[in-house]
Amino acid sequence: MHPSFAFLATLSLLLAAPPVVAEMPRIELTAGFYRIDAEVAADNPHRMQGLMHRRSMAANQGMLFVFPLAATHCMWMRNTFLPLSVAFLDENGRILNIENMQPQTEDNHCAAKAARYALEMNLGWFSSKGIKPGARIGGIEKAPAPQ
Repeated sequence: MHPSFAFLATLSLLLAAPPVVAEMPRIELTAGFYRIDAEVAADNPHRMQGLMHRRSMAANQGMLFVFPLAATHCMWMRNTFLPLSVAFLDENGRILNIENMQPQTEDNHCAAKAARYALEMNLGWFSSKGIKPGARIGGIEKAPAPQ
């Protein structure tokens, strides 16, 4: 094989592969008596990566996004293959609203009021557990400070 062809072949494989992001910290959260094993996206690179390129997520796993400021944050599903539900949370972990998101779409799903956190779970997780706006997610205080 010609050396320049090998270089181009390797380069094309690298460009096609999903970006590699350092492993995110994990914390245990609770919703009523349900336990959630949550990865935490507390800095901009991790918040931008989110659950993109994932093909599966265990039933009680999720991702907690920690934002530097409470605002009407929005989420979308670019390069995300999993259907998800997102709960937007206030400073105290109280659910403001829950939105269902379809894979590989760029529709905005936004907080109804100023949110400090967003918790993504598999589609329908919140509704299947009877968890609605007004419920509190426990363990938020253990989340790393946002960067």
